[in-house]
Amino acid sequence: MPHDHRPPSPRTISTFIYLAVLVIGVLLAFVALRALFAGTPAQKGRLTMDKQAFSSADAAPAVGPYSPCVGSGDLVFVSGQIPLDAAGKIVGYTPKDQTRKSLDNLRLTLTAAGLGLENVVKTTIFLQDMDDFGAVNEVYAEYFSEPYPARSTVQVARLPRDVRVEIEAIAVR
Repeated sequence: MPHDHRPPSPRTISTFIYLAVLVIGVLLAFVALRALFAGTPAQKGRLTMDKQAFSSADAAPAVGPYSPCVGSGDLVFVSGQIPLDAAGKIVGYTPKDQTRKSLDNLRLTLTAAGLGLENVVKTTIFLQDMDDFGAVNEVYAEYFSEPYPARSTVQVARLPRDVRVEIEAIAVR
């Protein structure tokens, strides 16, 4: 009886790919767990990367249970900065004024971590109204130089204290 030499069905191929991906995933999980539990008995089972919180008395205070800035390893994460002064009062009403104060707070918070705006690699800008994009860009360009940080800008339904602008950042030490 001659053998049937038909190509495998798409279902057979997809099953094979699924199993291959599953095996690779299990192997990667094993390697990650092995790395996590390697080391001295005191180090086993826990990550050894420290977390440090930073804040500036001159920048806007946190308006909730969070750190204004957290460093871990080479990365520093700055929570969203809004246009508040150190007393917690809103500064400015135009998009330009609020962007300027938010970026001043960002700079002050980075300074508390021993960094500057030149260390920023990514920002996210939250706008109450995307029509403010041009005005925000004008001020943003005064604070950052090339190579500019990567950036996302989104319009949101509402921001804390009903401000127009909030800016968060990631920096590298």
